Amino acid sequence: MIQYSLKCAEGHRFDSWFQSAAAFDKLQATGLVACAVCGTESVEKALMAPRVNGTEAAEPPKPLRSPGTAAEQALAALKAHVEKTSDYVGPNFAKEARAMHQGDAPERAIWGEARGDEARALVKDGIPIAPLPFVPTRKSN
Repeated sequence: MIQYSLKCAEGHRFDSWFQSAAAFDKLQATGLVACAVCGTESVEKALMAPRVNGTEAAEPPKPLRSPGTAAEQALAALKAHVEKTSDYVGPNFAKEARAMHQGDAPERAIWGEARGDEARALVKDGIPIAPLPFVPTRKSN
């Protein structure tokens, strides 16, 4: 995994994690990297300092903090709203969205994950979808 500092054409700065440098390049080339604040797809890597692990013991992880900036607060509010008002369908998102569009399943608000090829097929078929700027909260046990 690699973390990049990113900036959009509107000047917003944010960080995001990617599987690899090649994964970032591929996602950016297909228009799947968007600004976390305004949604524009005109995003590029920002200048960032490398993080180097020393030979001394690593410092303990910092505790999670509540969102501080207006953008972080808006993102937290959006995530809470989506989780409260829609059904999480996980990796079945493309299948569920298509079934609702074709009338084979009752319409309802859903969210989940889809591979890039699945998302492109939904868009090509006129099924309205939108990427969310967050990932589901992981639950253990």
